[in-house]
Amino acid sequence: MNICAVEAFADSSKMYLYRHTIYMIRHICFLLALAASTTLSRAQSALDREATIVVSHTADFEITGDGRAASWKAAQWIDIPHLEGPSTYNTRVKLLYSDKGLYTLFNCEDRNITSTMNNDFDSLWREDVVEIFLWPDETYPLYLEYELSPRNRELILLIPQLNGVVGGWMPWGYTGKKRTRKATSIVVDARGKTTAWIGEFFIPYALMHPLQNVPPTKGTRWKGNIYRCDYDDPKASYWAWQPVGDSFHEYLKYGTFVFE
Repeated sequence: MNICAVEAFADSSKMYLYRHTIYMIRHICFLLALAASTTLSRAQSALDREATIVVSHTADFEITGDGRAASWKAAQWIDIPHLEGPSTYNTRVKLLYSDKGLYTLFNCEDRNITSTMNNDFDSLWREDVVEIFLWPDETYPLYLEYELSPRNRELILLIPQLNGVVGGWMPWGYTGKKRTRKATSIVVDARGKTTAWIGEFFIPYALMHPLQNVPPTKGTRWKGNIYRCDYDDPKASYWAWQPVGDSFHEYLKYGTFVFE
């Protein structure tokens, strides 16, 4: 091979390597872009699948225990799925928020009311009851639990979870602007038979102190869950907006309330 042929071969090899390198760089960029697109798509899909309840803003209104306030027309009913137990009654809830607090309305199908406790802060979860858990700030494992019985008795607890141990503190100085507003009613048919009970309550933000990310404003997101217990049968029945296992206190499984 003469010197001219060698130089031509060398130039050809350099051109091949150059073109091959450009091709590989473009291919790698394509794969990286595809991977990034797939990751974003998966993240968006996960966000789309996130269980949320959109909570609309309202002016403050009176609690009547039957949900007849006109403000409730702006909220959609949310079905609370049956979790376990022999009773499979329909359970629905509505949520609204104002500048002062959170409004909740439950409608619980029921043919046999089990509610004998006469005092607030009794162990209401041992009988028919509805519950909402509010976890406004995910920085700390600290959230509010509120329970209401058909007899219009309430239980309020601030729950810390430290190293997997669940605690519970009742409100101190529970007067004035910290007080909830609540009312219940029993629904009967034309024959006087019980068909449902309704629970309506207002939780003021002042009661939630010292939880952070309170009060909510447009765009605020809180974690939380919604429950019901019923005791028509010896074996209790439970409902949960977001399914949990052995305990209502599995806060990492909670859904999200989005305030608009």
